[in-house]
Amino acid sequence: MNSTIYTTPPFHPSSLFPNITLCKTIKHLKQVHAHMIKTAQIHDPLAAAEVLRFCALSNNRDIHYARKVFDQMHQPNCFSWNTIIRALAESNDDGEPLAAFLLFFQMVCDASVEPNQFTFPSVLKACAQTSRLKEGMQVHGLVVKYGLDSDEFVVSNLVRMYVMCGVMKDAHLLFIRNSIEFDEGDEVVRNNKKKEEGNVVLWNVMVDGYLRLGEFGAARELFDSMPQRSVVSWNVLISGYAQNGLFKEAIEMFREMQMGDVCPNYVTLVCVLPAISRFGALELGKWVHLYAEKNGIEIDDVLGSALVDMYSKCGSIEKALQVFERLPRKNAITWSTIIGGLAMHGRANDALDYFSRMERSGVTPSDVTYIGVLSACSHAGLVDEGRSFFSHMVKAVGFEPRIEHYGCMVDLLGRAGHLEEAEELILNMPIKPDDVIWKALLGACKIHGNIEMGRRVAKVLMDMVPHDSGSYVALSNMYASSGNWEAVADVRLMMKEMDIRKDPGCSWIELDGEIHEFLVDDDSHSRAKEIHSMLDEIANQLRLIGYRPDTSQVLLNLDEEEKESALQYHSEKIAVAFGLICTSPHTPLWIVKNLRICEDCHSSMKLISKIYKRKIIIRDRKRFHHFEHGSCSCKDYW
Repeated sequence: MNSTIYTTPPFHPSSLFPNITLCKTIKHLKQVHAHMIKTAQIHDPLAAAEVLRFCALSNNRDIHYARKVFDQMHQPNCFSWNTIIRALAESNDDGEPLAAFLLFFQMVCDASVEPNQFTFPSVLKACAQTSRLKEGMQVHGLVVKYGLDSDEFVVSNLVRMYVMCGVMKDAHLLFIRNSIEFDEGDEVVRNNKKKEEGNVVLWNVMVDGYLRLGEFGAARELFDSMPQRSVVSWNVLISGYAQNGLFKEAIEMFREMQMGDVCPNYVTLVCVLPAISRFGALELGKWVHLYAEKNGIEIDDVLGSALVDMYSKCGSIEKALQVFERLPRKNAITWSTIIGGLAMHGRANDALDYFSRMERSGVTPSDVTYIGVLSACSHAGLVDEGRSFFSHMVKAVGFEPRIEHYGCMVDLLGRAGHLEEAEELILNMPIKPDDVIWKALLGACKIHGNIEMGRRVAKVLMDMVPHDSGSYVALSNMYASSGNWEAVADVRLMMKEMDIRKDPGCSWIELDGEIHEFLVDDDSHSRAKEIHSMLDEIANQLRLIGYRPDTSQVLLNLDEEEKESALQYHSEKIAVAFGLICTSPHTPLWIVKNLRICEDCHSSMKLISKIYKRKIIIRDRKRFHHFEHGSCSCKDYW
């Protein structure tokens, strides 16, 4: 929803100058331009306008050369003014949108030319991009002055300007004034196709505006009220939900779209894939991939990267590798995506091999690529390799480490037991450490039982993010592991006094295209009785082979039997039980969990995979665990 709406002017001078139209590069255009100057043909306003159009708006545009061409025009016509203003407004350079706005006021002061309906969309976009509400309101006044306040495309960009500046009240007033009118029978009156399309655009802009402000209820209500929806309408809502973390709602909208008469397009697929990735909805992700192939939607580097990311995060790293290898073009983003995916699955050596391939192919690694490489080292405990990559990135490549790079290094060192080195790295960082980095160190303290450092790090976190439950829970967990129940009680009392609540464990499993969500100790599902019976069966089967639950993970001072019962109803175990009763034998189970898997669930899953001859793939907050034949892909290093 960031593009400006334009219509095509009624006349193109390009038909009169085929020598310009045939230009393939800016260098070729300059030769034609030089010839026109020598022959005085450039004094023809139409010829100059066409040279300007090529410089400013073609695929080979050169905005700086376009400015020089425009400045040499003796008396540019409205088409030329519109061309240079549009080019500046569309430029990605920070200063150009402001230049477009300033040039427009020069145009207004020029008595020989007047702005028209093709001028204002670009000017309004420039105001929106630079968040210049005051100037935008002045432009609004000029729109009224020139009698263009009923032009659908000008109004759409006016509404967009107010939306981008966060003034939804004025945007709404314009929307109401210019949206679809009704006749006496309350039937929609559409004067013509142009009016109809303009109305759809207005509705889309308003929905986008409410999404930008986080008013999701208002956005959905307006969307549901739309008399007509285009594919852009659906894309706006799906993208808005996904970008704001409402992944379930994004998927629901995508399913609803599938049942309607509007077909998803390239943008739809790119928008919905991150939401599919978040929930690990592999079957739906496969459908998206198949839909793209059957409908001739090009799987380029952008859609390809989204598909690679989806397959990686949905547990099918082999399919991610297949998609990656088939991409016609690979850039730093696609390489970074597959390297990050391999890292998440614990395939560190493969991730490092792909990094080497990337360099050999001539693609320059980005700072994101190094995050994937360092993450791979962290998941496999490759401390020396991680140190080497970090040093190479800084000293040889010249990247300034981001907070994410330091986070990877702290995680790498902490997991490997180098707690003092990890803490020293945090304290000597040139940038202020965030809570994520301190949490990584706190997690490492828990793994290695360093309560003294853990207490110190938890205090830092409690001061930094006092209402985040993570530090309190981790500290309480450490105390519980050492049997210090008095300290556990103190932490819990502190949480109660500050009204801090632990994030509940939650797991998702997708079966037959439907996502089933389970919370810890969940009995709300329609098949809860069958699930509980299966959980009892699993517990009995584990006991038969001599497995005893790791009750040290229970943070409550309960007797042993109560602790074992509490462990039995962790959300991922409920999801596995549901998967076992709903799928045929030997069918793999894919599960996504919002928290890190606990030690008891990790040990149990290894045995469950062996007992029931199932491959169980669990993605927790940190990484993937592939359980099969009684072992895990992480090799118990996690």
